[in-house]
Formats: sequence, C-alpha cells, structure tokens
Amino acid sequence: MADATEVPRKTLASIDEMETTADIPIPTDPLDRVIGQEKAVEIARIAAYQHRHLLLVGPAGIGKSMTAQALALHLERPRTELRIVHNPENPERPTVEVVTREEAYREREAERTTEGELIDPREAPASVAERLGYRCSRCAFYSLPTERFCPSCSNPKSSTPPGSGTGNPFRDIVGGLLEITVNPAGNAPEPVRTTRTRNGVEEVVAYERAGEKIKVLDQRALERRREQQRESPRKVLVKLDRNTFVLATGASETELLGDVRHDPYGGHPQLGSPPYERVIPGAIHEAHEGVLFLDELPHLGYLQRHILTAMQEKRFPITGRNPQSAGASVRVDAVPCDFILVAAANIQDMHRILSPLRSRIAGSGYEVLLETAMPDTPANRLKLAQFCAQEIAADGRIRPASRGAVELLVQEAHRRAEAIDGRRNSLTLRLRELGGLLRTAGDFAAISGSPTIEAKQIREALVRARPIEEQIKEAYGSLQGGLQKEATEAQRQSMGYYTWNEQSDPRQFPGGYG
Repeated sequence: MADATEVPRKTLASIDEMETTADIPIPTDPLDRVIGQEKAVEIARIAAYQHRHLLLVGPAGIGKSMTAQALALHLERPRTELRIVHNPENPERPTVEVVTREEAYREREAERTTEGELIDPREAPASVAERLGYRCSRCAFYSLPTERFCPSCSNPKSSTPPGSGTGNPFRDIVGGLLEITVNPAGNAPEPVRTTRTRNGVEEVVAYERAGEKIKVLDQRALERRREQQRESPRKVLVKLDRNTFVLATGASETELLGDVRHDPYGGHPQLGSPPYERVIPGAIHEAHEGVLFLDELPHLGYLQRHILTAMQEKRFPITGRNPQSAGASVRVDAVPCDFILVAAANIQDMHRILSPLRSRIAGSGYEVLLETAMPDTPANRLKLAQFCAQEIAADGRIRPASRGAVELLVQEAHRRAEAIDGRRNSLTLRLRELGGLLRTAGDFAAISGSPTIEAKQIREALVRARPIEEQIKEAYGSLQGGLQKEATEAQRQSMGYYTWNEQSDPRQFPGGYG
C-alpha cells in the first residue's frame, strides 16, 4: 500500500486555495524549483542538453548555485572512469587510462569470478586449517588466526611441523609474538595450494584467509588472478559512479588542479609509496562529464588562466605543486577534464574576470544577468509559496507554514523589492534572506509547540532576525556611534597602546588615546 505522502497534491491556482504549505506540490524537475529566473532556467536547459558553459551574474542569494545544481541533475550519468596506471619504465610518469562504463562492468564481473568460495575453516583439510592459523596443531581446537595462542590449550598455534627448522630457538615462547610484529594484519604470506578432485577431475586449488572464513580459489579463479597480476598496477582516480556537480568555490590551487602527495620515503619499493598511488585529482578532473561550479569567479585571480586552459584542451596535467615535496618530480599528462563550467559573479566584480575566459564562455556558452525581483502577481505569489514549501522540506526540522504566514512573507518580499531594488509592485528574489526569515519563524513555532508556522511567528522573526547593522542603529543611534563608543571603551581597555597606535588619524576616535 502506498504511503499517504506519495499521493500527488492537486495543482493550486492561488495562495487562497491552500491551508498550509503542505498542500503545495513541489516539482520533481530541479530546474522548476528555481523561482523567478525563467530566462536563466531556459538557458540552463539548453546548456545541459548542448553542453555549454554558463556565466551567471547577480547579487548573492538569488539562485545562482541552485541553478547550477539543477543543471547538473539534467546531465546523463558519467560514462567513463579515470585511472592512474603505474609506468614500470618511468615510475614518475604514470599514465592515465580512460575506461568506459561497459568495460568497467565487465572488469567487475571478472573480479567477482576471482573472489572464490568462502567456507568454514572446519570444512577445509585439517593441514590447510593449521597452516592458515585456524586450527591448533596440538588439540585440534578452531579459533581465529589473529589469536596466536590456542584458547583451549594455551599453546602457540604452530603452523610449522616439528623438526623442520625455523631459525628461532625460542619459537615456543615468543614465536607468536614475532609473527604479530612481522605480520600485523594477520594474513598468511602465501595461499596454501593443494589439489582436489571434483566431478572426477583433479584440479589445483588455493586456500587463503578471509577473516572468520577461508577463501577457496579454484583453477579458473587462479588463472584470472594471474592475468590481473600481469597487468600494471593502477588505481581509480575519478570513479565511475560520481556526483555530476562539483563545487570548487574558494578552492586552492591544489584542490582545483590536483597534486601528488608527499611521501618522506619517496617511491622506495619497500618503504615508500609508488608515485601512481600518490596522485590526487583536482576539482576540474572530478567534474569530468559534469558541472564545475565556481561561485565568485573573479576571486580566483591567476587560477582563471588554468581554468581557461582546461576548458580549451579538455585535458590538464596533474603535477606535484610543492617543490620541496617528493611528488614534485611526478607528472601525469593529459588527464581528461571535459566539464561544463557554471561560473557566478557579482556585477561590481565583472572587470576582474579574465578577458580570454569570458570570451571562451561567450563563444561556447551564455552570459545571463539574473533578476532581483519579479512582478507582484497571483501566479508569482504562488511561486513564493512554493519556495516556502521547498525550504521547509529541505530543512526537515520546521513545521509547514499557514496561509497567513505565507501571505505575511509575501508582504515582506513586496516591501524588500521596493526598499532594496526600487521595484514597485514587485516581489524580491533575494530568497536566501527570506529563507532565513522562514527558518527563524519555524524555530519559534517548534519551540512553542505550534503545529504550523503562523503569522505571529513571522512577525517575531522580523524583529529577532534583523541584520546586525539595524541592531547597532537601534542600540547606539547609528553605525558610527556604535563604533565610537565601543572603540573608546572596550578596545582601548582590552587592546591597549598597540591597537590605538595603528590608527593613522586620531580624529577618527574622539575619545583619544586616553
């Protein structure tokens, strides 16, 4: 029987038809959840279908990151997996391998054929169980191989026949402890090979430890394992099943472009890590076949040039970025990074975007100026109600909002559109602040035990959730008044001479230096 929450909600024509935001259907298409940005949504659909870049321009909190995430959800799942392969001829120049989804699935199926059969240690031949450390050679008691002494007779579980010689005259006393030191993982150094007859045919089998069980590898599994061992060692750099949305806002050079981890022992075969194992992908590589979202693009500075190169070549090398690191000499060339760039910027920072980068975006994509307000119509009021329903569902800790609460929130959106953007008969699209107001009201409703968010909680939130600047003005009369009072009393007493000496103009602080 289907859950009641799965019943489709009827489409509403206006806010007047709702009782609470629980009555409002939330679109399943993520782009339909972006409120008031019809032009940006239309272009985002095109960008997802045609794999175009996108530059979104506008103030904070109007839906830039939400549009980027929604675009990423419209992309197909990644079709390839990226791997780094050991290069035996030149280990510091590992190679990159691109594996298709079909190839990856075939390899996983082949790996499953080498996993072998798990059996209880009592089902294995007694000699095999003893050599693997499951069976005590003295009293035949079975226990885990990590227990070096038999829980039944308290003797060391010896896997070496008497008289065979071990080179350790004190094996009966400390042999188990030495094995723990040499082999802390408790794994047999080599599988135990023997023969068995199945269906009248004799075949070679291998037994090896598998926790509480013993793994049996038949002849077919052994052949598959030998084939895999003949291949060059490799590791997955960017996995097949991955998120198509990569947020790289504020990323460092290493996080953005990749790096090679430092190992104090370098690539020493016994002590260090092979170079291919230390390669780390950057965000541009993790976004391969997906969306790379860069909010505040102008603040990346010189790193914009690397983004441009990656966009042009669709490949970017991974190198060690610290010249004092053991990874400085390691380099992997031509690592794929075919991504859709969705960048965001404020209007006042447009001049700080690299001109060739803007040209690349415009030549292979779109530049979109986002709206800060939308007309105050019944349809758009219902969109704000939908926004409230989405925020409540995403938060998961606050109650549905009543119609009265939504209407009051719409009035506040109308007031802010005129006060902030000078748009009359409009509703603000600076929705992040409205979402914060709704959450504050929801917290008050939860504390008071109210089953819904009511208008009175919205009014209380309007008072309690005011910006700090407004709170300072109320307490001190003005921002400057608050600065002067706090600077002449608190800062002077707590920070003393050095803080005040940093001020070049004592007239800024009428209290003087005291």
